[in-house]
Amino acid sequence: MNKTVQIILLITSIFILSGFKDKEIQPNIPIIQKPILFDKQRIELTQEYRLKHYGIKSQSIVIQPQMIVLHWTNTKDLQTSYAHLYPASLSGRPDIAKGGNLNVSAHFLVDHNGKIYQLMPSNWMARHIIGLNNIAIGIENIGGTHDRDDLTAAQVNANVALVKFLKTQYPSIKYLIGHYEYSKFRNTNLWQEKNNHYFTHKSDPGEKFMRLVRLQVGTL
Repeated sequence: MNKTVQIILLITSIFILSGFKDKEIQPNIPIIQKPILFDKQRIELTQEYRLKHYGIKSQSIVIQPQMIVLHWTNTKDLQTSYAHLYPASLSGRPDIAKGGNLNVSAHFLVDHNGKIYQLMPSNWMARHIIGLNNIAIGIENIGGTHDRDDLTAAQVNANVALVKFLKTQYPSIKYLIGHYEYSKFRNTNLWQEKNNHYFTHKSDPGEKFMRLVRLQVGTL
């Protein structure tokens, strides 16, 4: 292992152990730090994903956010969702297994009661949206199970507050989309996926949820 890689891993370890409290982030909304596993393996898998899908060979996994993507977890509770996102390696997802071993993740997780949990640094790449991971911050919302309309008013309000905060943190953010809308970007210069056959159809977090969030967010 060369010295550059050693330094990066050392800094990463310190960052993770400290709960990745970004000194630049001083939100007016409560954000609870709840880190997922981001060990050496996950960093290496992220680097491999970037190289395979985007042609980016780099020791860094830092992104320049231009987009925020809202999701639902398709699970009923925080514990199940967190346990699914926590490991470094993917399992139980045959629909995207061909895309690599990096586990899915998101930067933030919002519970039914509106509590916001930060799972990883908001400027590190997470695997949450094909073709756009390298520019997108992901916000997962607990829900979307049976009736597909179980996201709450508290989650709407939490997403609105979080989106507004992230926009002030990253002026480069110009887009807010629901996961189900991501195909609209396939023929734009923001789309980076090299494999034209790697694509899945999504419905989260639902048109109603996006409409309610957009009513309060404004110009994105």
